[in-house]
Amino acid sequence: MTLASPGPRGSPGAGVSPADPVALLRSRGYIVLLLLAAIVGVPVAAVAWGFLALVSKLQGWLYTDLPKGLGFAAAPVWWPLPLLALAGLLVGLAIRYLPGTGGHSPADGLQPGAPTPIELPGVFIAALATLSLGAVLGPEAPLIALGGGLSVCFVRLLKRDAPAQVSTVLAGAGSFAAISTLLGSPIIGAFLLMEMVGVAGASLELALLPGLLAAGVGALIMVGLGTWSGLGTFSLMIPHLPHFARPDAVEFGWAIVIGVAAAFLGTGIRSLALAVRPHVQARLVPATVAVGLLIAGLAIAFSQITGKSVSDVLFSGQEALGPLVLHSASYTVGALVLLLACKCLGYALSMSSFRGGPVFPSLFLGAAGGVAMSHLPGLSLVPAVAMGIGAMCAVILRLPFTSVALATLLLFSDGVAVMPLAIVAAIVAYIGGLRLAPTWSVPGTPAPSAQGATSGGEAAVPDAD
Repeated sequence: MTLASPGPRGSPGAGVSPADPVALLRSRGYIVLLLLAAIVGVPVAAVAWGFLALVSKLQGWLYTDLPKGLGFAAAPVWWPLPLLALAGLLVGLAIRYLPGTGGHSPADGLQPGAPTPIELPGVFIAALATLSLGAVLGPEAPLIALGGGLSVCFVRLLKRDAPAQVSTVLAGAGSFAAISTLLGSPIIGAFLLMEMVGVAGASLELALLPGLLAAGVGALIMVGLGTWSGLGTFSLMIPHLPHFARPDAVEFGWAIVIGVAAAFLGTGIRSLALAVRPHVQARLVPATVAVGLLIAGLAIAFSQITGKSVSDVLFSGQEALGPLVLHSASYTVGALVLLLACKCLGYALSMSSFRGGPVFPSLFLGAAGGVAMSHLPGLSLVPAVAMGIGAMCAVILRLPFTSVALATLLLFSDGVAVMPLAIVAAIVAYIGGLRLAPTWSVPGTPAPSAQGATSGGEAAVPDAD
């Protein structure tokens, strides 16, 4: 089952050169690999869906059902403090004592690569504690790691001496299936992983075809599980938005302004996360608990000042993003500015200490910034939100194509109309962020401080550089 080494004549990899990706695509070994990817997509999608459902259930139980069960009419003001302290304790212990440091540090951005089987428990525990107890991170990075790691386990169970290239490609396929479960679209997953891995041409097909097949098969499993359980599936689209016909010259001018503002704000968030991280690592467990308490304090302060829910500041923002945009009229400009300040600080602190993904908080912050700026003359709600999402996601993730795709997907029927504005804002923010922080790594190159990836997980292409 080799793709990169010529074998005996008639074997699946016979006569296939690792420098010839087109020949690999035509080989019988690659067909076998595609079949394995389709098989891998089934359990990975089921695990990803189960993980997301578990996180959602735990969040509701911990922040709503548990305080009522203890006799409170609603969660008391101080309720986030013990939960975030517990999150810090569990994550700190997982990073300190379990193999693999709980996965990548989110301050380094999204990183390709699959944890080894022995590292999977640490990734799962750190991510579950982070996401369910209220830290400001999303599930995408843990899903990428869990999907890739589970695929590696599958390969080892099937054939312990399988070539490293096979494990690498199937790990990429597993990550693809897992992230597509979250994003609700294999195409958006393809954008994301394509920019993360940084390959093109026939090599890109080698990397993405198994993942696309795994994601397609996994989508059927996800729909079946959602229907059977009654919990449904996951979707990023925001319905019932005001109709937006077409952009004008004034809005293109605002796209440049929003892109520049996002470059400064996003650079500040990541710079703060990177500055705090060494201090947390020096005294890992107590410092992570302290960071959890600070995040809880920010959420409590915002709630007490504005009368809004602490969940606006806590969590990834995945579930709060739609209601924020749809009910934007209920937020004053002052409340939106305070929300941005508290969420930005909570996001930076979470990236410095916890384990999760940076995508959804950046989407929420972009949407919140867009809602705030929609009060300015010549700028309506829908294009402002689109530009904010595209710009903030581009500067935080360093993935401009994915950022535009996400902004388009989120805004549903208005997505095509706002796409030109999102493109301008995202490119301005991306270039501005690179100029403000030129030492940060870009997708396709491993971050110097990234931890938890296997040596075979840095590019999901078998010898196809």
